Amino acid sequence: MASHSRTASKPESSLSTPPPELPASSSSSSDFNIHKTYTSFLRAQPNLTKPLAAISALISLLSHPAHTPSTISETLSLLSTYSEILTSSVRNPIAVKAGTDLWGRYVVGVLQAPSIEVKGEGGTKAGGENFGAVLERVIDTGHLFVERAKEARHVIARTAKGFVQDGVTVLTAGKSRCVSAVLHAAAEKGLQFRVIYVDDSPLPRKEKGMVRELRKEGISVAVIAPSAVAYSLGAINFVMVGAEGVLENGGIVAGLGTYQMAMLAKSTGKPMYVLAESHKFVRVFPLGQEDLGVRQRVLDFKGEAEMEEEGGDVHEEKEEEEAVDYTPPELITSLVTEIGVLTPSAVSEELIKIWY
Repeated sequence: MASHSRTASKPESSLSTPPPELPASSSSSSDFNIHKTYTSFLRAQPNLTKPLAAISALISLLSHPAHTPSTISETLSLLSTYSEILTSSVRNPIAVKAGTDLWGRYVVGVLQAPSIEVKGEGGTKAGGENFGAVLERVIDTGHLFVERAKEARHVIARTAKGFVQDGVTVLTAGKSRCVSAVLHAAAEKGLQFRVIYVDDSPLPRKEKGMVRELRKEGISVAVIAPSAVAYSLGAINFVMVGAEGVLENGGIVAGLGTYQMAMLAKSTGKPMYVLAESHKFVRVFPLGQEDLGVRQRVLDFKGEAEMEEEGGDVHEEKEEEEAVDYTPPELITSLVTEIGVLTPSAVSEELIKIWY
């Protein structure tokens, strides 16, 4: 989205505080469920990123007959309230926050553009545009933005496939659609390379979608356990991963284990490339792993008494979202986005263009 001249509030320093409780009205309201709308977009469009699903849900909110705002202040208040409800409803709010923040900033820019004159709003000239027409314009441009943002992955694939050359071996993990697109593009180009895929599922190692598709295209893939990452580093040329969110300091939030891959790669002088769309950039500045604001149980300490109370059952309830960790910017070589190949320090500059 284009930058705006209006100054936004000072970015939050972190997400260390617990998510707020959902407003009572949100749980009992049957007219619009923001979380259900968000998850329905993800189910209906498997290739849709979480930030874009969040934006799509907020666009649907503005279109809902029970919540259609009639003024600028009502619009901003409605978006702020439901953005908070949505981010509070998920265990990992990083990607959702990227989407809700970006959409909210965009709407502010559109509604307060000099060309917008709205009937009935104080301080505007007589004969201004009906607010319903303005709101319709916001919704239409929002849909257009989402559709254009979906193309970012293909732009990234065209850029990043230059990193994949004949004879290289790539270390990757997770379910990044950007990484998958890059590797498929390189394979279609006829390049001969190898992939080492880190799979954290129990033995025997499962053939994940990316692994299966690459093998179909004639690419040799080795599937290893996370405990074999250090062992494999001597055989690789670089690490390539995706991200759920790219933070203000240039670090990333990605699947659990990305941090240790980055540390090991750094220790052996192997580059680490992160592929992510710019709509995943988010104003979060964590101080450490525990400062992400993500509700997950990675370290679940239990003594004998706790185990006896649970009947000795070591099987935990399945988390609705995969665990993540934070990789600091000093471990990342480059970020490949649709707006170019960036150093981690350039992320804050891009966020400044949007917010200030």
